Amino acid sequence: MRYSSLDAFLAEGETALAKGPVALVLVEDDVETDSTLRHHLDLRFRQVVAFMPPAFDLAPDVEEAVIRVDHDVKREAGFPDLVNRVIEAAPGIWLYYCFNAEYLFFPFCETRTVGELATFHGEERRDAMLTYVIDIYAGDLRQHKNAVALEDANLDKSGYYALARKDPDNHNHPKDRQLDFFGGLRWRYEEHIPPARRKIDRISLFKAKPGLTLRDTHTFSDEEYNTYACPWHNNLTAAVVSFRTAKALKTNPGSTFDIHDFRWHNSAPFEWHSRQLLDLGLMEPGQWF
Repeated sequence: MRYSSLDAFLAEGETALAKGPVALVLVEDDVETDSTLRHHLDLRFRQVVAFMPPAFDLAPDVEEAVIRVDHDVKREAGFPDLVNRVIEAAPGIWLYYCFNAEYLFFPFCETRTVGELATFHGEERRDAMLTYVIDIYAGDLRQHKNAVALEDANLDKSGYYALARKDPDNHNHPKDRQLDFFGGLRWRYEEHIPPARRKIDRISLFKAKPGLTLRDTHTFSDEEYNTYACPWHNNLTAAVVSFRTAKALKTNPGSTFDIHDFRWHNSAPFEWHSRQLLDLGLMEPGQWF
């Protein structure tokens, strides 16, 4: 199914938003779009919706399996506006959003579906899930000029940390159960990253409800949605494994000539398996057995 615009999708595509979880994939450029969509189809989302410029192509098998919406993510109002319009149209539905060349992993995702994940999280009285955006990058930048290579992906196995999230409306005291997380390429190359874009936490998976809005900081208007766990025990977290930062650093003229190799002594090949992310402490299983 293909819609000519976001307006057309919201007006005519009610059935696509009738049951969740629904994946919203925001395609910024023509890099690894097919693999991104295939990955999220494999996680068994009820629907995978690709918002992408009409000039971009999709592989035939992917085109048949996803809902395509003609929408230029970079030229339009921005990702919060798009996600917020879908939230308004889909109250009570679990939604997930990411960009192309990003891949969701959650504990034991090789044998469990994202629907089971959302059901379990909801039964724990949680309406949103914290995800960490884990940078991956090509090992050989001479061969892969844009730093994207599925077969040569690397990640940082250490260098992650968290700081208290201050509340400006409460004398900058720390917010309850909220932290700002840092690490990966945004930390190692922070001189090229604006301060407001250095965090790696994102509330990627959440239940839509009336009045809920997403901010451009990847946080929500409902502060409980921004917490990492409930008050009584640790909850599930997940990871969005992402080439997005590496791609930006190597295609931006202001940074590309300063970077010859993203690898360092704490790099490791990415194994494309949730077990590696669990072992490195990059997501939390909570009570999910």
